[in-house]
Amino acid sequence: MATEVQVKKQGKLKTYLRGVRTESKKVVWPTFKQLMSYTGIVIVVSVFVSLIVYALDFLIGYVYRLVL
Repeated sequence: MATEVQVKKQGKLKTYLRGVRTESKKVVWPTFKQLMSYTGIVIVVSVFVSLIVYALDFLIGYVYRLVL
């Protein structure tokens, strides 16, 4: 025995899932070449940022040791 609230929730869920399916059909996936290019950029930027963080950590630690 379904109550009116349960029926409304099921209707909303079906509507939501239909919308998700419709929107997922509109997705344009990158080509393999684009994917590899983007992956390379992410790796290079990640290494660059990690080197900056490492350098700052080393510098702050060095200054900290000098003060104490």
